[in-house]
Amino acid sequence: MVKVGIVGGTGYTGVELLRLLAKHPGVALTVITSRSEAGLPVADMFPNLRGHVDLVFSEPHVDNLAQCDVVFYATPHGVAMAGAGELLARGVKVIDLGADFRIKDIPEWEKWYGMSHTSAELVDEAVYGLPELNREAIKNARLIACPGCYPTAVQLGFLPLLEQGLVDVDHLIADAKSGVSGAGRKASVGALLCETSESFKAYAVPGHRHLPEISQGLRQVVQGEVGLTFVPHLTPMLRGIHATLYATLTGDADLQTLYETRYAGEPFVDVLPLGAHPETRSVKGANTCRLAIHRPQGGRTVVVLSVIDNLVKGAAGQAVQNMNIMFGFDEITGLDHVALLP
Repeated sequence: MVKVGIVGGTGYTGVELLRLLAKHPGVALTVITSRSEAGLPVADMFPNLRGHVDLVFSEPHVDNLAQCDVVFYATPHGVAMAGAGELLARGVKVIDLGADFRIKDIPEWEKWYGMSHTSAELVDEAVYGLPELNREAIKNARLIACPGCYPTAVQLGFLPLLEQGLVDVDHLIADAKSGVSGAGRKASVGALLCETSESFKAYAVPGHRHLPEISQGLRQVVQGEVGLTFVPHLTPMLRGIHATLYATLTGDADLQTLYETRYAGEPFVDVLPLGAHPETRSVKGANTCRLAIHRPQGGRTVVVLSVIDNLVKGAAGQAVQNMNIMFGFDEITGLDHVALLP
């Protein structure tokens, strides 16, 4: 059994990790930390876990975490980079669901996150945990930088077009919408029911923290610069991301076949039939990215629709998928859930 620790078990991604790992046949949940809730039984905070998780929240002491084979950081930026180095030195693998190791350009990271990076020496080693792109590197990694939710939906949607050089990479557009849980489990006026219900808005149009992460991933694919306009929106739903992606074709191809072929062996990417329109509710609670490809009026613009659950394929589920690859489990172990409807 793989002994698992979670740092930051009280947020939405933390409880989602607990939900997924509690039924993973190869995992023994060992340590769950929270400075603010130390001493509280996990099931008292999250009653959905009664009978499934009998641990108590504890302080994040490195000696306790070092008993684990792998530690997940489900924490705000700045936390993982302070603790990952010592865990790695003691033979523990680390999967960070935050942003600390995603961006390779340290000054760029510091600009977007507004703090100094204290573990810059680990950034080069960290493997970006998008399995559909980096599966082989993930297998032998000690440190995983789990992608963000928007970057997952956007990169999976653009990937086949960029790999085949079929679009103008200088004028890519990602128009993305997220449920309110993407803002995290914290008190915030902007996330209140009366502020979000029956409303819809764009935000961070001049620049969002996920923009450099997405651009970095797309540059890796094309081996050059890309021009990306990324506009996120907040929608009045709990979970889900819908990314509508636009690009201008520079070559001809059977786009439906292209996507079906590229993702044929991927257990968590579902390419829908020609003409389909994926819905966020079709992936709620599941580690699935559903895609559909359109070419309106047969013109030069290709429109890709990409939907994920931001807490699963966009966070905790993808982190468990990475763990499965790292420890030699079947990739779908503990993740073969059917999405919830309604």
